[in-house]
Amino acid sequence: MSGLAIKDVAEQTGIAAGTIRQWEQRYGFPEPARTPSGYRQYSADDVETLRRVLAYRHRGLSVAAAIERARETGAPSDRPSIYAAVAASDVAVRPQVLRKSTLIALSRAIEHEVIARAARPVVFGAFQRDPFYREVEPRYRRMAQLADAAVVFADFDELRRPPGGPVEVPIAPEDALGNEWAVIVDAPGYAACLLAWEQPGVTEPGDDADMERRFESMWTIDPRATRKAALVAARLAGRTDPELGDELDALLRDRPMAVEEPAPALTALTNRALAYVDAAA
Repeated sequence: MSGLAIKDVAEQTGIAAGTIRQWEQRYGFPEPARTPSGYRQYSADDVETLRRVLAYRHRGLSVAAAIERARETGAPSDRPSIYAAVAASDVAVRPQVLRKSTLIALSRAIEHEVIARAARPVVFGAFQRDPFYREVEPRYRRMAQLADAAVVFADFDELRRPPGGPVEVPIAPEDALGNEWAVIVDAPGYAACLLAWEQPGVTEPGDDADMERRFESMWTIDPRATRKAALVAARLAGRTDPELGDELDALLRDRPMAVEEPAPALTALTNRALAYVDAAA
């Protein structure tokens, strides 16, 4: 039987062998194969999932929550989560729980900064429901006119390429993205992304308490995190339209990263975000 011994997994993940055994006993993960003599044997997928667990733990999730999230959002999935891809990376972005009303203010700040300062951006937005996108469609049409590419995701009836607007890519009910919020801007001089994962059971979209819906959220102007989010979004678009996915992937991989010293951009975006959050309060 081929596979990795527990000491090899410990070396590759940085997780002590005793901890790995404890997680197996307490949480049923990992689930190693066994040799005829009873020794544990782990796969390369086990190693990658354990690394994701560790990344989620560093971002404040409990062991049980980190294991559940890591198992749900493995890289082989054809329905990837943009939020999980960035959260499980090595970018230091700590999530926090925000209300929908706060996310709207932060999104608006990022979007208005695109219009004000971003040259030739690649823009992605994820809205869950078609009506939520229609509320801000004029702003996204303005961004699309400035952009090298613009794509929005929601439960649209079909793939559409409206003249002068973003490509509208439908998402299925089983897609991880159907539970997420995203605003991603990747431009040579400006990068920003706001990503959120809706917590279940608080309230439902569109009901009287819609603005009180809670999302585990993270936002950053780190160019590496933004590029990671954009590449995952491009892969999602490519699932529906392979030609579009290839175009987006080539565009992102060939363009320079945003500036590596983001203090002025952070100051401008933070000031704008605070103004919008205060206005919404």
